[in-house]
Amino acid sequence: MAVEETEFYATKFEETTFLVPVRYANLKPKGLGAQGMVCSAYDTIRKQTVAIKKMTNPFNNFVYAKRAYREIKLMKLFNHKNIMGLLNAFTPQRSLEEFKDVYLVMEHMDTDLNKIIRNEMDHEVISFLMYQMLCGIKHLHSAGIIHRDLKPSNIVVNSNCTLKILDFGLARSVAQTFSMTAYVVTRYYRAPEVILEMGYKENVDIWSIGCIMGEMIRNGILFPGTDHIDQWFKITQQLGTPSNEFLSKLEPMIQDYIMKRRHNPGYSFERLFPNNLFPPNSTKHGDLNASQARDLLSKMLVIDPERRISVDDALMHPYIHLWFDETE
Repeated sequence: MAVEETEFYATKFEETTFLVPVRYANLKPKGLGAQGMVCSAYDTIRKQTVAIKKMTNPFNNFVYAKRAYREIKLMKLFNHKNIMGLLNAFTPQRSLEEFKDVYLVMEHMDTDLNKIIRNEMDHEVISFLMYQMLCGIKHLHSAGIIHRDLKPSNIVVNSNCTLKILDFGLARSVAQTFSMTAYVVTRYYRAPEVILEMGYKENVDIWSIGCIMGEMIRNGILFPGTDHIDQWFKITQQLGTPSNEFLSKLEPMIQDYIMKRRHNPGYSFERLFPNNLFPPNSTKHGDLNASQARDLLSKMLVIDPERRISVDDALMHPYIHLWFDETE
């Protein structure tokens, strides 16, 4: 970016200093993420409020460098209303020797799902948020990209219920799935095939979306494991130990470990998500009710990925289909 140093100004928030072009005015801290701090600002050229994420020293180590590169590349690539795009990117440093900070400028959103997920929501809101998540993920998958780190804090929402998915630092091409680490997805939303190091494909994201939907209904994290072993235990405690057919697909050592543990029968989805957890059934839309919501959960939260619902079928589910628009 060919600008003079005088076109930048500094604003300090506790231990973090933002050095940004003068076009971005009225900086205010929004939050702190895994790879940097986020501020809101007013873009005097675009005449709109934006979010600016400072990635501090993203190239200090190989892992962070890969994540920063992926995030910038994918945000620039995608153009979909449910995926956060990149409005601008800049660095205040003027030479490669000085280069250490990258700033990403994005559309400003009111909040993230983590902050509102335990608010009271009716079926229309839950269904519409789920629809938008599925639309965004379908767009990623259509380009051969798996998000791999879906969680409430990576999903942002406006007051009009518009939803966008962000944080693509862990996203990866479908072609690379079988060399992936088991530690890519935040633990609570990590699919069984990731925990069991089976290799995985696009519907690993469907499991994460199912966990997020379940959290909306239950007002609490579904599988709050303390480590990857406890995570597996929390899943099977509720959903039951999977069949021998599924276990036969595992590496012998992992298979042996699971088969030596106590068999969990699991619970029905009617017991896991009883009617009293759901909002009142919609009076406007017949399919927006506890029964259909529970049915969708039961199809997403399936341990065996071969039996888990696809994103296309999820979009056709009665609880979601109300909003369906093939152009989205």
